[in-house]
This record gives sequence, C-alpha cells and structure tokens, in this order.
Amino acid sequence: MTDPNQPPVTPPPVNQPPIYQAPAAPEYPASAAPAYQAPAAPAYGAPDTYGQQQYGQPQQYGQQPYGQPLAQDKYNVLAIVSLVSAFFVSLAAIITGHIALSQIKKTGEKGRGLAIAGLVLGYLGIVAGIIATILFVVLISTASTNGYSSY
Repeated sequence: MTDPNQPPVTPPPVNQPPIYQAPAAPEYPASAAPAYQAPAAPAYGAPDTYGQQQYGQPQQYGQQPYGQPLAQDKYNVLAIVSLVSAFFVSLAAIITGHIALSQIKKTGEKGRGLAIAGLVLGYLGIVAGIIATILFVVLISTASTNGYSSY
C-alpha cells in the first residue's frame, strides 16, 4: 500500500556500503626495541661464563659447590659453649674448651680464641674456687681454736 501523494521509493543499490561504518583501527608506529634473542646454549662440557662447573665433571680441588658456606665461615659451637659456661661452671668450660680446640684443629672452623678464652676463664675459676675453699677452711679452723663462738 503506497500513498499516491508520495513519490515512489527506490531501494538502495546492492553494492553501496551501509550508512554506518565502524572506525578503522588506529595504526601504531613500530617499536624501536629490537626483538629478544635468547643466548645460544653452550656446547656440552664447555665451561660457562660464571665459572660454575657443568654436571658430570669432577670437582676441582678447593672449590665449594654453589650455595654451601665454606667451613671457615662457621664458628665451632663448643667454643662458644666453653666461653659461656666459664661464667657458671668452670669444669664444663675446661672440658668443652679442650674438645673445641681438638675439633677446630681437624675441621678448620673459627672459634679458636673463644675456646682458649673459655679454657683460661675455666682454669681461673677452678683456681679461685680452690683458694676460696682453703681460705674458708683456715678461717673456720682459726675461729674454732681461738674460742670465737656464739654459745
């Protein structure tokens, strides 16, 4: 049903673009950074640049595996125990000090000075205890022979 007062409507041609078009994607300039290239893998058995050994190779003398501390970086525990116990129990300080010196000689650990200090303080504690005991006995014996008594 067409209105006779209106002009005839002709359909649009088939190859004409639609009325609305989506905007074209913006074009970005190419990046100036070069593409990443992974370094080439070293040949099997060739030493790498960091000085670490490859798997399967024998370890050379004097090298420690990565991540393990050297034995010289560690203090001997008995040397520390000897020094600390010298202030409380002199005999324990002497025993642990001698054991610590023996271990330090074998393993090369640190702490020789601590063990010697524990030994010296332990021996001084023993000597001071002996002198104090002698003085106490002399004091008691002189007090009893002179008649000093509270009775």
